[in-house]
Amino acid sequence: MTVNLEVAEGVGTLRLDRPPMNALDVATQDRLKELAEEATRRDDVRAVVVYGGEKVFAAGADIKEMQDMDHTAMVLRARGLQDAFTAVARIPKPVVAAVTGYALGGGCELALCADYRIAADDAKLGQPEILLGLIPGAGGTQRLARLIGPSKAKDLIFTGRMVKADEALSLGLVDRVVPAAEVYGTAHAWAAKLAQGPALALRAAKESIDTGLETDIDTGLAVERNWFAGLFATEDRVRGMRSFVEEGPGKAKFL
Repeated sequence: MTVNLEVAEGVGTLRLDRPPMNALDVATQDRLKELAEEATRRDDVRAVVVYGGEKVFAAGADIKEMQDMDHTAMVLRARGLQDAFTAVARIPKPVVAAVTGYALGGGCELALCADYRIAADDAKLGQPEILLGLIPGAGGTQRLARLIGPSKAKDLIFTGRMVKADEALSLGLVDRVVPAAEVYGTAHAWAAKLAQGPALALRAAKESIDTGLETDIDTGLAVERNWFAGLFATEDRVRGMRSFVEEGPGKAKFL
């Protein structure tokens, strides 16, 4: 399989496995969607790491496959491409991208679908589609602009240039840079810590933030208000407040 889902300590690792560069062909896209939806459903998956291995995250779409596609073929495929990435973005659990080597084109777009991005100090990221006479098609024009702002996104997309890890960090494209050998371990530790947290509250926080970014503030506040009130019906809220009163902050054990 070109993508695998491995679960340990409440963390599901979505592992790209299509050597040598994890090119995201149609079969890989479809498999990614299938496993993202599985990670969403599974109760034993409480957080997710997206990982391409020690050498490369994903170098982009399979250009050889795309070269043979005409306009009609891409009209029929473009929604499937976006749906695969959206399935990752909509996993209602904390998702971290562990970025090693290259994350270009579709690889960068996949990293953008995570809630948090940890990159190797020698990683390179970018949206080089313009160099092929194209634009990003898996959400890059939308997610990148929302993450780092429109002018910085336009610079990367208009030029197609790659950025090294230090510049990606300064742009806000990644959130943390660590030595390459520590990327997966650091990402897994981040996810494992959150996997021990209150699952519904984490889901509520993620949905409130993501929905609010797509709507006006009044709609966002309504989503937040409904989730906030709804969490008072959960056992995790009872446990969390009881622990705070009896033991102090940060000691609650959640289901």
